[in-house]
Amino acid sequence: MAITEIKEYAHLSAADVEALGQELDAIRRDITERRGEQDAAYIRRTIVFQRVLDAASRLVIVGSKTKAGWLLGTAGLAVAKSIENMEIGHNVCHGQWDWMNDPEIHSSTWEWDMAGVSAQWRYSHNYRHHVFTNVLDMDDDIGFGVIRVTRDQTWQPRFLLQPLQNLFLAATFEWGIALHGMYAERDRMPTQEQRTAQTRAMIGKLVRQAGKDYLLFPALSGRRWRRTIAANASANVLRNIWAYLVIFCGHFPDGAEKFTPEVMEHETKPEWYLRQMLGTANFDAGPLLAFMSGNLCYQIEHHLFPDLPSNRYAEIAERVRALCDKYDLPYTTGSLTHQYLLTLRTIHKLALPDRFLTATSDDAPETASERRFDKDVAATTSDTGSSATRRGLRTALKNRALRRRIESIAAPHL
Repeated sequence: MAITEIKEYAHLSAADVEALGQELDAIRRDITERRGEQDAAYIRRTIVFQRVLDAASRLVIVGSKTKAGWLLGTAGLAVAKSIENMEIGHNVCHGQWDWMNDPEIHSSTWEWDMAGVSAQWRYSHNYRHHVFTNVLDMDDDIGFGVIRVTRDQTWQPRFLLQPLQNLFLAATFEWGIALHGMYAERDRMPTQEQRTAQTRAMIGKLVRQAGKDYLLFPALSGRRWRRTIAANASANVLRNIWAYLVIFCGHFPDGAEKFTPEVMEHETKPEWYLRQMLGTANFDAGPLLAFMSGNLCYQIEHHLFPDLPSNRYAEIAERVRALCDKYDLPYTTGSLTHQYLLTLRTIHKLALPDRFLTATSDDAPETASERRFDKDVAATTSDTGSSATRRGLRTALKNRALRRRIESIAAPHL
């Protein structure tokens, strides 16, 4: 099933993992020491740009008399909402800009423009997801409780509907995140009174959010209130689909591995780093696509350093990719389309009971363990840690794929 022995799966010795951790620590120190006014200016410019785009789009929606004008304003509003959620809200709430000591741009004060309560999301995401990334029964973000994305999740009849549930989740993603954060916060509260307070906080945020989009702005639009309601609803759905797409492509394509709770026993910081590298995936993006995704096209780097400024992820990615080459580890990435098609394949395939699936529970594209390798391939590298003799996971996967091709060619002649 899921990975239990992470060093064995990665085909690295304890010395290798420790050395990898030290090199990643060095990257963190370097970025921390160099961040400064340039980074602060970046986030301030981004906030100003987003707010201007939001205001201009709303004016176009109300002021234009053509369908083309409405479409332009709605698209601009969807982009503004996506920037606020992804590049600003998500990253500010991660504490990426807390070092600025700006009371407005701080994880403890920022409330984003979506249905969920920021404080509830910070616990379910920053703690539950980022500390226990892809650990079964500990990371609630594995399928968000509604989508089966690994064979480690026991099949139930309700999963037959998950292709449809997936579409519904995409369109209503902000509401799913809101409920996800609220339930996570409620579950850790010791008293019913505190749990009720969390429910009320979420309901209050939902009322305020809906009131802003579907009462306040339509009222300010006068006779054109219907145009504004339709534009706000459309922009919210478009923003939800985009956020869903980015998040799913970073966590559920092939190569984003899952782990059993045993990996947490005595886990060291270098092993935590390794789990983040194996449990997440990137997608290829230029500067514009990276900005629109909140720089979460660099999901691997984000999970390694969730509190470092997002505008630094591109340069960090070059160094992380070099470390993957050095330690013979896969750097899981691909085009956005490719990564999403892999994710869709998993969602549709795992809607079926296991008896209809062909690969084993230890050796499937979406579910793997250290048992996927033969004993002669699973041997770890020399304790010397020499890069000349190191053979890690990437080589093991290539050898396994080559052996399977040879076996498939030879099979008809046996």
